[in-house]
Amino acid sequence: MADIKPGLYGINHSNRSFTDRETWGKNQFNSSFPAALTSFLSAKGLENIYLYLDKKYIIRHGTISTKDLFGIDPKSDDLFYAFESQYTPYEQLVLGPLHRVDLVTQSVKTQQCLRPIEIKLTALPDNSTCNLSEEYYGCEIVIRPDTIVYLACSIALNFKTDKTVLKKLIGTEFDRIKDWSDGSEIWKYIPKMIASIDKIILSILKYQEPLLIQPIWKTEGKSPKLAKNCLDVFVWSNFAFTQLFLDVARGELTGGEKNVTRQVRTIVWLFKMLYDFANKGRIDYAKVIDGLSFNTKNDKAFAVSGRVTQPYMACKELTRPRIEKKDIRNIILGGGQNLLSPERRFDSIIFNSDDLFD
Repeated sequence: MADIKPGLYGINHSNRSFTDRETWGKNQFNSSFPAALTSFLSAKGLENIYLYLDKKYIIRHGTISTKDLFGIDPKSDDLFYAFESQYTPYEQLVLGPLHRVDLVTQSVKTQQCLRPIEIKLTALPDNSTCNLSEEYYGCEIVIRPDTIVYLACSIALNFKTDKTVLKKLIGTEFDRIKDWSDGSEIWKYIPKMIASIDKIILSILKYQEPLLIQPIWKTEGKSPKLAKNCLDVFVWSNFAFTQLFLDVARGELTGGEKNVTRQVRTIVWLFKMLYDFANKGRIDYAKVIDGLSFNTKNDKAFAVSGRVTQPYMACKELTRPRIEKKDIRNIILGGGQNLLSPERRFDSIIFNSDDLFD
C-alpha cells in the first residue's frame, strides 16, 4: 500500500500543497484546518451552527449545511479551495485592488468563485471566561479591517444595479459632514449611522449569507489539554456579524464617554463605504480605513472578549462541542501533525499530544 501523504480531510484540490512544511505554519494552518473540519462535520451528517439575524435585529441560532456554506457539495470533485485569494465578483465594487479573504471556494471546471469566507479559529475558553463555569465559557474574536471591506461588499452587491435605492435608505443628512476624520464632528452622527445600517440590512434581510466561519477548540479550563469534546463550527451571517459590533457600540454610546472606540470606528468604516458606494458607485476602502483612523492603529478593526460573544453563541454545542479529540486523527492525515510549527496554542497542543495519533 502506498504511503498516505500529509493532508487534511476533504481538501483534494487547493492552492496549498500539504506535503510542504510551510503549509503547516501558523497562518496557513489556522484557515486550512477549519475548512477540513467543516467538511468532516458534513461527512458525519452534521450541520454547522448558523448565527443569523431576524427582522427584530436579534441574532438567532439555526444550522447551515457545509454545502450551503461552500456553495457546493464538500464531497464534490469540482470543489477547489483557494486560500488567501480574491473574491473576484467584488472587484467591480471597489477602487484599487481587492484584498484577499481567507478562503474562496471555487469550481474546478469553470473556475467560478462560489463563496468568500473569513475564518477565525478561536479558543474556548478565553482569558475572560476561563474562571467561570463551563456553560459561561466564551471565545475572543479579533477582526481585521479586510473583513469589514468584504462585509461592505456583501451588502453593496445587493444594490449594484440600482444604487438610488441605497441612497434613499441612507438619506441626505450625512451630506452635512464636513470632516469625516474629525471624531468630535462624527460622534453626533453615530446613532444615525447605526439606524441607517439597520434600515439597510432590514431591506435586504432575506439575502443575508454566511460571511465568517468561527470554529472553536475547547480545552480543560486554563490547561493546555484538549477537552474530550473539543471541536465544533459556528458560522456568522454577514448581518448577524454586523449586529455584533453594532450592539457593542450601542452599549458604549450609553456609557457617557465620547471616545471613538474600535467598535464605533468600525461602524463609521462600514457606513462610509456604503455611503460612498451609494454616491460614487465605488468603495475606496483604503482611503476610508487609512483616513478614518481616529488616532487608533489600523492593525485590527476590533476585538471582543468571550464575555461579549458568549451570550450570542451560547448553546449546547458551545458547552459540549460535537467533534471529539479522537477525531482529529481523521482530519489531519498522513502524519501532517509532524509538519506543524507550533507557534499558537492549538497547533502546539496537537504537536505535543502524541496520544491523539496512536
